[in-house]
Amino acid sequence: MPIEFRDDREAGRLLAVEDGAVVGHIAYFVLADAPHALVAVHTIVDQGHEGRGIAGGLVKTFYRIAAAEGVPVVPLCPYAASWAAKHPDQAPEPADGVVLAAKAQLASASGLW
Repeated sequence: MPIEFRDDREAGRLLAVEDGAVVGHIAYFVLADAPHALVAVHTIVDQGHEGRGIAGGLVKTFYRIAAAEGVPVVPLCPYAASWAAKHPDQAPEPADGVVLAAKAQLASASGLW
């Protein structure tokens, strides 16, 4: 069965779902100030599901969601940042000011992540 990606914005999770079960996710938040970037904090794939391209699919889908909303992605998650560096055509680099704002917002609410 193929992996389905579902955005649970309220929970700050982009879910990878297979056969009705969540097998991975990106934990993220929306930058409070304009341009309201999507900020990837963690990419997690459940044990036993690694090596199947799920993490890459999550990040690719995350960038597609941001593009559809007209906002940048700030990949603070090491996996998402690595994926973005390998796929610059699909992952535009955010402006420095947006990255700084995302880091500041994360630091102010670090207990949530």
